[in-house]
Amino acid sequence: MNRRHSSVLAVLGLLLGGLAVLSPSAQAATSTSITVDGSQSGRVFDGVGAISGGGGNTRLLIDYPEPQRSQLLDYLFKPGYGASLQVLKIEIGGDTNSTDGAEASHEHTQGAVDCGQGYEWWLAEQAKARNPGIKLYGLAWGAPGWVNPTANSFYTTNAITYLMDWLGCAKQHGLGIDYLGGWNERYNGGDTTAMTWYENLKSALGRNGFASTKVVAADNNWSTADDMGKNPAFKAAVDVVGVHYPCGYNSTFTHCGTIGTAQALGTPLWSSEGGSLDTSTGAGPVARAINRDYIDARMTGYLNWPIIGAVYPNLYYSSDGMSVANQPWSGHYDIGRTTWVTAQTTQFTQPGWHYIDTASNYLSGGGSFVTLKSTNNSDYSTVVETMDATAAQTADVTVSGGLSGGVVHVWATNVNSTNPSDWFVRQNDITPSGGHYSVTLQPGYVYTFSTTTPAGAKGTATSPATARLSLPYNDNFETAAASTSPKYFSDMNGAFASTACAAGRSGRCVQQMALTQPVHWTDEANKAPYTIMGDAAWTDYTVSVDAMVPQPGTVEVLGRVMRQSQNNNGLDAYHLKVSDTGAWSIVRTDQSWQTVTLKQGTATPLGTNKWHTVALTMDGTQLTARIDGVAVGTATDAVLPNGQAGIGVGGYQTAQFDNFAITGGTTPLSPVGPVISGLSGKCLNAGATRLVNITENGNPAQLGSCTGQASQSWTSANGALTHEGLCLDVTGGGTANGTKVELWECNGGANQQWQPQSDGTLKGTQSGRCLDDPNATTTDGTQLVIWDCNGGANQKWALPK
Repeated sequence: MNRRHSSVLAVLGLLLGGLAVLSPSAQAATSTSITVDGSQSGRVFDGVGAISGGGGNTRLLIDYPEPQRSQLLDYLFKPGYGASLQVLKIEIGGDTNSTDGAEASHEHTQGAVDCGQGYEWWLAEQAKARNPGIKLYGLAWGAPGWVNPTANSFYTTNAITYLMDWLGCAKQHGLGIDYLGGWNERYNGGDTTAMTWYENLKSALGRNGFASTKVVAADNNWSTADDMGKNPAFKAAVDVVGVHYPCGYNSTFTHCGTIGTAQALGTPLWSSEGGSLDTSTGAGPVARAINRDYIDARMTGYLNWPIIGAVYPNLYYSSDGMSVANQPWSGHYDIGRTTWVTAQTTQFTQPGWHYIDTASNYLSGGGSFVTLKSTNNSDYSTVVETMDATAAQTADVTVSGGLSGGVVHVWATNVNSTNPSDWFVRQNDITPSGGHYSVTLQPGYVYTFSTTTPAGAKGTATSPATARLSLPYNDNFETAAASTSPKYFSDMNGAFASTACAAGRSGRCVQQMALTQPVHWTDEANKAPYTIMGDAAWTDYTVSVDAMVPQPGTVEVLGRVMRQSQNNNGLDAYHLKVSDTGAWSIVRTDQSWQTVTLKQGTATPLGTNKWHTVALTMDGTQLTARIDGVAVGTATDAVLPNGQAGIGVGGYQTAQFDNFAITGGTTPLSPVGPVISGLSGKCLNAGATRLVNITENGNPAQLGSCTGQASQSWTSANGALTHEGLCLDVTGGGTANGTKVELWECNGGANQQWQPQSDGTLKGTQSGRCLDDPNATTTDGTQLVIWDCNGGANQKWALPK
């Protein structure tokens, strides 16, 4: 192409949102020629979507007030508004933990089908209402115990019956399921039992009137494709090869390779789970994956896990998804950059379009591009990402093969910017000359060049400010919640649902519905059912509930629930456990499910089918157990300073609960908010040690520009500063000047205690030294330390209030 003769060069030196139209004398150093030829071949595009499930990640969304709930749904599903998702994958709940929570089954006991359980049907209905063309995909992580009473495996005839019953529920809800998987991430290469199971599943779909539902296998790795190449019957049963994290897990998603046998199958290949990244810091890797899955592996579908971080912030993956919504009582939410890098593809394409292979490749200066053409064989969209670029570069585009030579519309997202006004911004249109145009691409952007325009206007709804869930809090469960789960409660194992009260009590109660230990997906040491709720800022309070056990067993109340480790492999919390025999104990658990018994004893037996009130009071370091209003024992412990509340059952019994209440203690509720430097006005920030912005042990305490992001939310409680269930900690209990400060599991140590001083400094109890911004630095990312207290501005901090 002779760029000197392009009419687009009439705009000289134009720079909008990182896009520059080139002048003859102002060319970027690196150039890539892109030929968009509509006559060239490519695979059929199946869509970009996200996953609700694999851990209750959507749980709190249904409890959001209006209009915020509808706004969040619009940002997810409404065409032309936000992420505009094209595929929704939902968990087939199994009453068992599947990452950050448990989702309720439609069939707790064999043959007793209840199509009203959970919230996934509601979500699918909301998605369909906004986008009738969205594709639905179901997958199980676990299942009720009756599916396999002898082994922890889903590959049984009962499981196929279970799935057919679930599809029947979908039909009751007026929903057609386009795709169906087997058992999430539990297929191993050469597993003949599993291969036969998929063949039987395919046959069952046809027999039961669901022949249009396509089978996805096996939601794990490339061994599925290997086995399909060797086993014709297995290959015939599988409609889509679903691979998880083909670009790597918790990585930058730079390379997305595949084995040759997969591409030779002729079967659609999907990244049926990708992501697991923070809603904003993970946007760059997601932008890479959406393009590079196809360039490297010819994968035609990408599903991000999870769809939304509508889980409590003390859970492990709480900041992942398209957006974060963890305060249903305030209505506050945050729309992340991942929403907008997704929109750069979804708002300009549709499933059924075709990739153009010759117009899908890597940029010479870093980054990649893919091109898709419409089913009308005229319109096209080219999506470009420059995540790996270090300098501006040129794209020199030639359009041919019957595709439109008309105006090219341009949108851009600056992925490196934290300013929402830089995300998904329309640029000036380009008018090609003779089928040619050239542009300059800036590093760290996603661009879309398309002859189409979005179906609607970009979403502009904003959320209210954050707020605490005030005390006292009471729920007698008589008012129907938005789902079968009680309002604000998030199940971690088992299934807690509203039902008629038993044992002579009228009205509505909450019952644990799972009768036997489920076929489980996670491997936590403690699989007992429990559910949590509330505000992590709660410090001193009493949690009480009326409880009834119909069989011999134990009920419990939980308090100061702090951090849960990955996949429920431990929980920092206090528990009051009470047995039908009268045996009781106050215990503390940690993130490895190690249990410390703080106090125990025996009271009058509760018996079965009788109602009793169980309460745990936490007042500073004093913990008091009460049964039916009588104090039966007191313990002293200083490890856990604040946290949520909950209820639980010692095993898979159908205990009932009523009149749940939380009342304030002797000290006021601690505030949640930023800790601000007196020197720079910047904020105490919980940094990340990895690409994924997961709060975990060892994350550094840093200085950062105050943006209101979740990593700057702190609670001051009982001498500790906590963030998402972890404590501000002097590394290794060090006392020397310059010792780093980080986040760590709360342990009650003096190195996690901070004393606010009258001059505004924060003095460490163990070291006697102050939280310090070294060398009075004002640079974002500066590692904070302890230093001799000197009253300097770099040691002064304004606590949240």
